[in-house]
Amino acid sequence: MAAYGHCFGGILMREYLRFVQQRSRFLSSLVRPLLWLVVFASGFRAALGVAIIPPYETYITYETYIAPGLCCMILLFNGMQSSLSMVYDREMGSMRVLLMSPLPRSWLLLCKLMAIGLISLSQVYAFLALAWLAVDFDPPLMGYLTALPALFLTALLLGAIGLFLSTHIRQLENFAGVMNFVIFPMFFISSALYPLWKMREASEWLYWLCLANPFTHAVELVRHALYGQLNLLALAITAGTTLVFALLAILGFNPERAATGGKVKGEKDNGIKI
Repeated sequence: MAAYGHCFGGILMREYLRFVQQRSRFLSSLVRPLLWLVVFASGFRAALGVAIIPPYETYITYETYIAPGLCCMILLFNGMQSSLSMVYDREMGSMRVLLMSPLPRSWLLLCKLMAIGLISLSQVYAFLALAWLAVDFDPPLMGYLTALPALFLTALLLGAIGLFLSTHIRQLENFAGVMNFVIFPMFFISSALYPLWKMREASEWLYWLCLANPFTHAVELVRHALYGQLNLLALAITAGTTLVFALLAILGFNPERAATGGKVKGEKDNGIKI
C-alpha cells in the first residue's frame, strides 16, 4: 500500500509543480469566468430575470445564478487542458516512465485523474473568493464546505472525459481541435447560463439535449450543494457518468499503440497481421 501512496503523491506533486510553473494558465482560468460574471451577466441582468427555483428560496440576481455554472466551466477547461498534457506525456513525457513501474496501469490513470481534480479545486475557490468581492454572490458560509465534494466529483467527471478522449487521440493538434467540439457544446447546452425552464420555453428539443448532457447535472449538483442541499438525481447521473468514462479511459489506454504509430501487436492492416 505504501507504493500506491508514493505513486499518488509523486503524480500529485508533479501536476502541482507543472501548475505552479504555468502562471498564465492559472490567470486565464480566472479571467475567463470573471469576464462572464462581470461583463456578460451585467449585460443580461435586466433581460434574464430568474424566478424562484430550487435551491433558491427567493428571487436572485443573474450573477448569483451563473456563478455555480462558471465554477464548473473552470473545471471543464482545466480537465480538458490537463488531459491534453496526457497526450504529450504518453508519447515522450513522464507517463512513459511511470508505465515501467510494477503498479497497475489503472492506478496510474486514477492518480492522474485525482491529481487533476485536486488542482482544479484551488482555481475554483480562488474564483469564488473573487466573485464574492466583485459581485453580490454570497451563498451560506457552510455552502463553501458542502460544495467541496460536489466540485471534486465534477472535476473527476470532466477529467475522466478528457482522459477518455486522450486515449483515442494520438496527436496534440488533433486533441486541441476535438476539445473545441466537446467544451463548447457541453457548456452552452446546459443549465450553466440559463435555467432549464427557459430552455424549454425556447425549444423543447434543446431542453431535452440539456437534460441528456451530463454537464447539466454536474452544474445542478454544485448549485444545490452551495446552498446545503443534495440533488440525488444529479448526484447519481454525475457519479455514474464519471465511473463509465473512467472505466472507458482505463480500458482504452494502450501505451503500445503510441509506440508503434497507432498499431499494436495482433492488429490487422489491410488483411496483413503485424
